[in-house]
Amino acid sequence: MTIYRDGPPPGAPRTTGRLVVATLAAGLTMLALDLTWIGKVGRPFYAALGPLQRPDPYLPAVALFYLMYLGAVMTYAVRPASTSWVAALRGGRLGFVCYATYELTNWAVIAGWPGGLVPVDIAWGVVLTGISAGVGRRALG
Repeated sequence: MTIYRDGPPPGAPRTTGRLVVATLAAGLTMLALDLTWIGKVGRPFYAALGPLQRPDPYLPAVALFYLMYLGAVMTYAVRPASTSWVAALRGGRLGFVCYATYELTNWAVIAGWPGGLVPVDIAWGVVLTGISAGVGRRALG
């Protein structure tokens, strides 16, 4: 039995149980941070959407987003990372690409999309995804 001081290196076998725990840790972190951001801290930024914003989120779309995004975070940031710090950096880069794609596309094609929301939401994507990936990697061991 090999014992790794800082967890197994990338590519080393991982147990399914550890992957489930890491996925739950990353997902719950992402959900808690995002609910805090959208519900409290970032609320004034999203108010700029005006009539484009739904009064209540469409839950099937929310669930699909989190499942797909969490899968991407685990695949591209958590599992290949050798440390939590590396996972956080990889997650931050993934968050930048994903949130920039979303924001810039909306700004380009939706009349009335608030330009001031673009850098704020991109920055949030970097922070949210980086922290969630770091927590997921820490839980992976």
